[in-house]
Amino acid sequence: MIAKYTVILAAGQGTRMKSKLAKVLHPVCGRPMVDHVLTQAEKLHPDKIVTVIGHGAAAVKTALGQRTDYAVQTEQNGSGDAVLRTEDQLGAAEGMTMVVSGDTPLLTAKTFEQLFEYHKEKGAKATVLTATAADPTGYGRIVRNELGVVEKIVEQKDASREEAAITEINTGVYCFDNQALFAALHEVGNENAQGEYYLTDVIGILKNKGEIVSAYRMKDFTESLGVNTRAALAQATKIMQQRINDDHMTNGVTLVDPAATHIDIDVKIGADTTIEAGVTLKGKTVIGNDCYISTGSALTDATIGNDVRITSSTIEESSMADHSNIGPMSHLRPQSEIGEYVHIGNFCEVKKAQLGAHTKMGHLSYVGDATLGEHINIGCGVVFVNYDGLNKHHSTVGDWSFIGSNANIVAPVKVADHAFVAAGSTITADVDFHEMAIARGRQVNKADYWAKLPHEPEN
Repeated sequence: MIAKYTVILAAGQGTRMKSKLAKVLHPVCGRPMVDHVLTQAEKLHPDKIVTVIGHGAAAVKTALGQRTDYAVQTEQNGSGDAVLRTEDQLGAAEGMTMVVSGDTPLLTAKTFEQLFEYHKEKGAKATVLTATAADPTGYGRIVRNELGVVEKIVEQKDASREEAAITEINTGVYCFDNQALFAALHEVGNENAQGEYYLTDVIGILKNKGEIVSAYRMKDFTESLGVNTRAALAQATKIMQQRINDDHMTNGVTLVDPAATHIDIDVKIGADTTIEAGVTLKGKTVIGNDCYISTGSALTDATIGNDVRITSSTIEESSMADHSNIGPMSHLRPQSEIGEYVHIGNFCEVKKAQLGAHTKMGHLSYVGDATLGEHINIGCGVVFVNYDGLNKHHSTVGDWSFIGSNANIVAPVKVADHAFVAAGSTITADVDFHEMAIARGRQVNKADYWAKLPHEPEN
C-alpha cells in the first residue's frame, strides 16, 4: 500500500482579515477553519499530518493540539517555502503527499480521497485539484494546451489578459509524489511579482522534466472557497451552515426556517425535535428527542433531555432533564442542573444551582449557588442572596418546601424538607422540618393619615 501524507499550510497572517487573530483560527460554525481542514484530512488516516505554522503559531498549536505534527515558517516567503519547512519530517519518505491550505474549511474527506485515487490512477508526479469558477478573480489559473494537458498554473498577479480570462482555477490543493516534490522545491525561484517561492512553480519544473502532471476537476466549486476576507468568511459560514442543517433534517429534526437557524458543527439533536427560526445552538450542545425550541433561544454547550420545551431563553453550560421546560425570557447560567418535570417560567435566572424533579419557579426569581430538592414551589420575586461582596455562599432547600413570593434567602442557610418561608421574608437563619419562617416587619396602619396631608398644590 502506498503511504499517504498531508501537509496543511497555516502560517499566513491573512492581512485582508484585518484581525489580531491568525486567519486560519477564525471560526466557521464553531470550529477554527484549520480545524475543519484537519478533521477532514484525519478521516483518510494518513501516515503523517504536518501543519506548517508561523503567524500566531502558539495559538494554532493550542487549537489543534497533538492531532498533527508541526513545522515552522518564520518568514512568509510563499507556499513553496512553507512546504519546504516540512522536509525534516517528510523529505526522505516515499509515497503520496497532499498539500492543502488551512483557510479552505469547506473541503471534504470525499474530495481528498478522490484526489489521491486520481493521482494514483494517472501515475502522476503531481495532481492539481481544480474547479470551474464563474468569477475566477483572485485564484491561480490552470493553463492547459490544445490537448487539455496541464501546462502550468499562473497566479492572478502574474497572469496575462488571456490567462486571466481562464475560468478553471487552482483550489490550492495538490497531490505529489513525495520525493519528486521535495526535489523540485529546491529548484523553485522567486522571480515573480511578490518575490515569493510559489508551490505552483513545482508544476512547471516537473513538466519540464517530462513528468506526468494531471488535474482533477471537482464538481462543486463551493468546496474550494478560500477565506481571505470577512466577506468570504461569512460566505463559508453560510455554506457550512446549510450542510449542517441539511444533515439534521435528514436525521429527523424539523427546522422551521433553516436559513434563519444557526447550528454549530458539533451540536447533536435527536429525532422529532422542532427548532423555530432565530435559534442559535453552539459548542457541544446535545439535545434529545421530541423537544421544542422556540424563536430567540440560544444554547451553548448545553445538555438537553427528551421532551423538553425551551421558549425564547438562554442556556449556557447547563443541563435540563426530561420533560422540563423554561421560558420565555429566562436564563440558565453555567453549572445549572434542572431536574425532570421542573418548570421555570418567564424572567427567571439560575446560576450554579440544582433544581430537583417537579420543582416550580414561575416567574421573576433568581436562584444562585443553591441546591433545591423536589416538589418545591418558588414564588414570584424570590431571590437567593448568594454574594456578600467578597465570596459566594451556598443555600439548601429540602423537598416539598414552599418559598413565598418576594422572599430573600440570604446564604448560607438551610431550609429543611416540608418547611415554609412566608412571603416577603428575609431569611438569614436555618428553617427546620415543618417550620414556617416569617421574617418581616409587623404591619402598622395609621388612622386618619389622609387628613394630615395638604390637599391643595403649592404655588
